[in-house]
Amino acid sequence: MKISASIYSDNIRPLKAVISDLEANQVDLLHIDCNDDLKVFEDIKQIRTWCTLPIDLHIITAEPSKYFPYLLENPVEYLTFQIEALKEELYIPPAITGKKGVAIVTPTPISAFEPYAHFDFILIMATVPGQSGGVFDKLNFDKIRTFRKQYPDKSIHVDGGVNPEVSFILRQMGVSTAVSGSYLFKEASVGNALMNLTKRSIGSSYCVSDFMTPLHETPKFQIEGLQLIHVLQTVEDGQLGVAMATDANNKLIGLVSSADIRKAILKQLHAGLDLNALNPESFINERPICIHADATVLELLQLIKNSPFAVLYLPVIDATQQLMGIVQFSNLIKAEI
Repeated sequence: MKISASIYSDNIRPLKAVISDLEANQVDLLHIDCNDDLKVFEDIKQIRTWCTLPIDLHIITAEPSKYFPYLLENPVEYLTFQIEALKEELYIPPAITGKKGVAIVTPTPISAFEPYAHFDFILIMATVPGQSGGVFDKLNFDKIRTFRKQYPDKSIHVDGGVNPEVSFILRQMGVSTAVSGSYLFKEASVGNALMNLTKRSIGSSYCVSDFMTPLHETPKFQIEGLQLIHVLQTVEDGQLGVAMATDANNKLIGLVSSADIRKAILKQLHAGLDLNALNPESFINERPICIHADATVLELLQLIKNSPFAVLYLPVIDATQQLMGIVQFSNLIKAEI
């Protein structure tokens, strides 16, 4: 996951010193907030003479068109307009280069992105825009998951309340870029803050239930009257490489992964038996590693670390073994690309 440093969050040092510090510590992007002020391009011109870091420009304005001549003259690598501020139709001329996105605040639904589905990314504002040091609103975890499901080919950027714990959760959810401002500059050094945003030894304020894939989106099947084709189709349709096995009351019985299916088929073939005689219950791993819904992020990390094998997904259960959802980790790899 890329870190986009919000350059105006450091209001003590001169801008050139801030940029020099960020460049020395190899930050990925320079995030520039523009609250309807064309003077921002004076800073962009200066920054271009100081470094070659990509610029991530977020503009809040009712009239995007008045910025187009300046963007043609001063192209940026990432360009975002705030949806809620718009008073005119947002049509960005093709001559304006760079990746394009729109930003939404927490109360705005994901459906607001639909008219801009030809853009490259969405920027989810997880705190009040312009409010430095705000706390990440966990309602945005659901928005991120919803957007990822509806627009799997689009990138997700997140701004607001990004600390080491939130950074880990965002990476796990497949977020490609996180904007960091107050946290980045309030640590002992920018380098120390950047390391904290990518390390795994962190504190915990959120529970697994805050960001898991909920039960209604979790691939699952009931053990009663089980048929082989049903198991295989559930794993295939879920597109996660795994499905949960439950009883009629959603109590977790086990799970079936693509690896479990492969092992069962190989065992059947090595025994010289007919694949049509396969018992679908033979696919089920009845002793999967699970995580409780009220577990902290730190407990989640400790569980993964202590596992004797690589963990790609974890069933989430409550105190009575009821299935609550799933946490899957394939997005951790995607988020680093």
